[in-house]
Formats: sequence, C-alpha cells, structure tokens
Amino acid sequence: MTAKEICSHRLTIVTGHYGTGKTEFSVNLALALAGEGEQVMMADLDIVNPYFRSRERKALLEDAGIRLICSSQACSDADVPALPAEVLTILENRDVRGVLDIGGDPVGARVLARFRPKILQEDYQLVYVLNANRPEVRTPESAISYLRAIEATTGLTCGGIVNNTHLCGETTEREIRKGADLAERVSRETEIPVLCHVAEERFADHLSDLREPVFPITIKMKKPWEI
Repeated sequence: MTAKEICSHRLTIVTGHYGTGKTEFSVNLALALAGEGEQVMMADLDIVNPYFRSRERKALLEDAGIRLICSSQACSDADVPALPAEVLTILENRDVRGVLDIGGDPVGARVLARFRPKILQEDYQLVYVLNANRPEVRTPESAISYLRAIEATTGLTCGGIVNNTHLCGETTEREIRKGADLAERVSRETEIPVLCHVAEERFADHLSDLREPVFPITIKMKKPWEI
C-alpha cells in the first residue's frame, strides 16, 4: 500500500507522546509522498521540549523537493514558542499535501488551536503515533487518556492510529508486534482505525501477516553522536 493510500487526506497532522518516533514517521511520510509524485510541504511545529526536530533534516527534505516550514530558521537548536506565518500556506494551498509534525504532549499540541477554524475547513486527519515502549502510554487506558487530552487541547478529532513501537537500535519484530497488539486494543475501545505499523525495511517482510499495512522506513533522525 502506498503512502497516499495510508494517509489519504490532504493534511496529515502527526502527534503523540514524545519519544514515540512521530518525527521519524513524519519525515519518512513526507519523503514517501514526494517519491509518489506528490507536491509536499512539511511544517515542524514541535516547539515544546522537542528531542528530534524535522528541521534537522531540512537539506534531505529540500533535496526531495519538499518545502520545510519551521518555527525558527535562524536558531535550529532553540525551543522557540513562535509559529511562522507560512503555516497558512500549507493550510490554504490545496494543490499540496501537508505533513504537520506537532508537539509531543497536550501543551505542545496547543499550537494547533489557533489554526483550528481553518483546519476544520480542510481535508485533514489527526494521526496519533503510539509506541508501546513509552511508559506513559504503554497501556490502553493511559494511551487513550493521552489521546483524549490532545483532542481536547487542539479541538480536533483523531482519525487514525499509527503503531511505531521501537527500541531505537534494539528494535525487534517482537517489539513491533507488541505495539500492534496495543494499537488494536486502543482502536477497539475508541473505534479509531489503525492506519499502519511503522517498521524499518529489514522487518517489513516478516510482518506481512498483520491486519493493517506495514509502512517501511529508513532511519533519518539520528542522535548527534550517531551522525
């Protein structure tokens, strides 16, 4: 299944607890959409305690023809609580596919509140990235509570769950399947569909039996000492 089929709406708004790998997913999604011939714009709106920032891969994204908008062009290492006016370009230009990487908690998600009236007029989907290895969201109850807090803060309704369970370099097929089980339980209780299971390409063939599609990625976001 293609990226356009997995995330079929014009705007994909990616949220989730910090450490779930939502930025990794966002970057890979934007690159996949561009590779499928879409005109893509990406917004790095993760401005509250971000660990990985999509702006760190600006050159990679721009080489793929993706326009990146971020909260601070001048100082990429600063947590700047300010949003560029260019964000409206993603919302208003219906010729582009937009990927918005937002903050990893309800406070970080608050940046979307000011754009809520405009977003509601567009073809959007709020995507909740889940990692069963994050202590704060590793049970259905805690994951759902966190999801509802993000919905309440943004005023937007979540339309899809993405299982991105990993342990960085120690990720195994078993870990991904553990996340698939959690995602299924959250989906069953909320009636929000699971869109896909994110996995490095080396795992993809071993997960073909999962009910939902596997979205294969290559790791783009690395810690400074790994680059």
